[in-house]
Amino acid sequence: MEVTDEGTAGGALLSKNANHAQLARRQMRLHRHEKRLKELLQQDEEEKVKMENEAIEHTKEVHSAIIGKYSIWRHDESENSESLVRLMRDQLIMARAYASIAQARHNDQLLRDVRFRLRDSQRCVGEASFDADLCRSAPERIRAMGQILTRAREEHSDGSLLVKKLRAMLQSAEEHARMLKKQSTFLSQLAAKTIPKGLHCLSLRLNVEYHMLPSHQQEFANQEKLEDRSLYHYALFSDNILAVSVVVSSVILHAQEPEKHVFHLVTDKLNYGAMKMWFLSNPLGKATIHVENVDNFTWLNSSYCPVLRQLEHKAMKDYYFKQDQPTSLASVSSNLKYRNPKYLSMLNHLRFYLPQIYPKLNKILFLDDDIVVQKDLTRLWSVDLHGKVNGAVETCGASFHRFDKYLNFSNPHIARNFDPNACGWAYGMNVFDLDEWKRQDITGIYHKWQNLNEERNLWKLGTLPPGLITFYNLTYPLDKSWHVLGLGYNPSVDRIDIDGAAVIHYNGNLKPWLEIGLARYKPFWAKYVKFDHPFIQQCNINE
Repeated sequence: MEVTDEGTAGGALLSKNANHAQLARRQMRLHRHEKRLKELLQQDEEEKVKMENEAIEHTKEVHSAIIGKYSIWRHDESENSESLVRLMRDQLIMARAYASIAQARHNDQLLRDVRFRLRDSQRCVGEASFDADLCRSAPERIRAMGQILTRAREEHSDGSLLVKKLRAMLQSAEEHARMLKKQSTFLSQLAAKTIPKGLHCLSLRLNVEYHMLPSHQQEFANQEKLEDRSLYHYALFSDNILAVSVVVSSVILHAQEPEKHVFHLVTDKLNYGAMKMWFLSNPLGKATIHVENVDNFTWLNSSYCPVLRQLEHKAMKDYYFKQDQPTSLASVSSNLKYRNPKYLSMLNHLRFYLPQIYPKLNKILFLDDDIVVQKDLTRLWSVDLHGKVNGAVETCGASFHRFDKYLNFSNPHIARNFDPNACGWAYGMNVFDLDEWKRQDITGIYHKWQNLNEERNLWKLGTLPPGLITFYNLTYPLDKSWHVLGLGYNPSVDRIDIDGAAVIHYNGNLKPWLEIGLARYKPFWAKYVKFDHPFIQQCNINE
């Protein structure tokens, strides 16, 4: 069709739209089509019905826009508006459906015209997210596409056929979305296990500085406080210097009496000097810092620790490190999750040896390195645990966080000893009664179950499943406002819950120090980072 013919057709269409009687008849006819389509859709299974209803809604939106929304297009000048982008994308969907129908019906002229408009609109939309990103001629192209869609609808008015085409397109789109989701999961797990270059750089620079210090300047003050039971003691095990600095800084900033807080930090030999150097060069008032190297815990060996002994077995090494693993995307993603270094690091398993590391203490607050403290935590030391060992926030508000989601209840050892509906709880902020721990031999309980899980038949990975087992019926539930989770995977955590929390936890793959971290939650963490520190700047660690 010539451009002049299209202009004439457009003028005729606009004049028809001005006629209210004809508009009403069109709407009635469209209503009858939709009613008939709905009757057909009800015969399908539930999932297909849902997809078809989406197709109908797309149809209604586009037809409504074609008939009577030209004035709205001209008046919508909001910079952040998405109405034109959404309309053009809906038109593209409908155009593809009609192109498929025209091809099947051998309507070559309509097929050429629709394809021409498809290319024209696609060039205009591109990767636009807002109306301001569209090409300047977007309104004219919308009108032109509206005219060709109206013509296509009139030439092929079989609504059931249109819905079938849209259904097929939706199914294809959903399959594509599933594949993209798998790819996203794989990439997020890959990013989560990769330490950013800036953190490597920071550790190296701090290590160099530490080893240049005279030996008498390599030690912290106030070491006489390390075993004082009247003070507030924290345990934090990590090889991430920046993350630990945020945790400690946020605790001290909200503490009413910072001089009474003692931080027991344990890291590995690669980061030992760097961790010490950070806190030596960035003292936190009168708070006490103590840094230890896990490799100096000579008692923590394979003859005593089941995890270390199991990691020496060839089967375990093959499970975590063997290269000839299945190559499908799903299996690769799963295997990559299991091979995350944190699951193999003894820093992650030290939480089961707190009385052995701190034999003179009676109570300690265990913190993960992916949390931020927003309130004074000292009231936790006065919480009555009622004879329990572990004080933690429960997470069974959703069915996902019950025991049957973490443990293998097809195994008789698990089925006989635990309730599948028992409520899970969260690591990350836990108050432990170390005297009660020793009385009930909690580490011995952990060793028993870890030995039973040598073939990984009770649980697959991590420290939460053995923690749930070890502290079964020994966990006292804390008020949920003490510990709000999900900032490392859930983009919909309620802002009210975040603001009211004593501790917020970035559990999940989307850590705030990674580029993949959720942007809306990063400021809560970033405000405790010393971005003006020379090493932070030199290592290009930015907000």
